[in-house]
Amino acid sequence: MNTFWLVLGFVAQGLFSARFLVQWIASERARKSVMPEVFWHLSIVGTILLLAYAIYRRDPVFILGQSAGLIVYVRNLYLIWREKRLTID
Repeated sequence: MNTFWLVLGFVAQGLFSARFLVQWIASERARKSVMPEVFWHLSIVGTILLLAYAIYRRDPVFILGQSAGLIVYVRNLYLIWREKRLTID
């Protein structure tokens, strides 16, 4: 694989993922998810499917990008679950 395209891919994936980092920080500061719950469910399902495809294609840029996002999605669902649990108690 051409090194230029590999580097470009990692930079592009980093920039794309940065939007979720910004959202994650906003949610952590608010101590709650600032996106609708369905957004996170769709993100998790989409990520798992795209990760499977990236693994099949053996694309390291795609694999890293999809794997990292999964952590943020699960964390936001946890924040939503915790907030619901606290309002019920």
